[in-house]
Amino acid sequence: RTTEVKKMDFHRVIRTVGYIDYNEEKLYTVSPKISGWIDKLYVDFTGQEVRTGQPLLEIYSPELVTTQEEYLLALQNKQALQNASFKSIQEGAESLLKASYQRLRYWDIPESEIRRLETTRQVRKTLQLQSPANGVVIHKNAVEGSFVKEGMPLYQIADLSTVWVYASIYDYELPWLDLGNEATMDLSYYPGKSFTGKIIYIYPYLDKKARVAKIRMEFSNPNLELKPGMYSNVIVKGRVIPDALVIPTEAVIRSGVRNIVFVARGKGKFEPRQVKLGEEGENGLVRVISGLLPGEKVVTSAQFLLDSESRLQEAIQKLLQERMKKGASAGKQAQPPATQHNH
Repeated sequence: RTTEVKKMDFHRVIRTVGYIDYNEEKLYTVSPKISGWIDKLYVDFTGQEVRTGQPLLEIYSPELVTTQEEYLLALQNKQALQNASFKSIQEGAESLLKASYQRLRYWDIPESEIRRLETTRQVRKTLQLQSPANGVVIHKNAVEGSFVKEGMPLYQIADLSTVWVYASIYDYELPWLDLGNEATMDLSYYPGKSFTGKIIYIYPYLDKKARVAKIRMEFSNPNLELKPGMYSNVIVKGRVIPDALVIPTEAVIRSGVRNIVFVARGKGKFEPRQVKLGEEGENGLVRVISGLLPGEKVVTSAQFLLDSESRLQEAIQKLLQERMKKGASAGKQAQPPATQHNH
């Protein structure tokens, strides 16, 4: 049986298993920039959904109270000395006010809160921490009444509007992958529903034992249906190689050293030909880099018989050549020496 060498747009679909995880670029840690006691807790359990700007907790800090009082005193001092005859005194009062203001800003006291302090002259005893993003609380280390130090992580919030999906790919499949390749995913949790994403990163190393590479894909998750920890079936459409020469893989005899195909020459004659192969694609096809031309016909069945016959003929030809060489040398040795005549 023979088949024609075809020229076509060549691609491969890669199927693998994915693991859904958090988008690391959308993880947020909430920690105070001032030490104090947690006076009031608004978000008090893991898994709670929060919105940007939503109050999380309030911290009571004597240092915060003292700094606000210093700011009010510096503001009062500046207003009292604005008509002072010595410019250096005015500059000193302005410098003290700026230093107190900057200290409050370093603690993330919002501008609106400082304006309120200037207007009402009333000091707040607590500092409110707010959510930096929409998301879900995945870690909570805040307990009402406990003392916390500056920099201590109190909440970790994950924005689940997008998720990352990790998958393992065999090393021979890597040539098909590029950043931006489309990926589709389906889960047993949602029968009949598929999700569309893309490859955003291909890790530059392989697992030594499994000989697989890891890829990372990103999927949109507006309804929060994709939950970190889920497993999924992933299909990645590899890059397209335009106008590639392809033949069935079954047409190739692989010796380990070279790849041979038999080309049909007509009238029952076949020519063994060495080919250079490229990527393996869908439907049992392989790309031919060199050795064949479009339209030629290659043998796809019984080629091992042809290969055996070809090897036998090659061996017989070599044997005959050896015998002819031996016969020629023996003939030379048996030839009588020329007779010399003396005149």
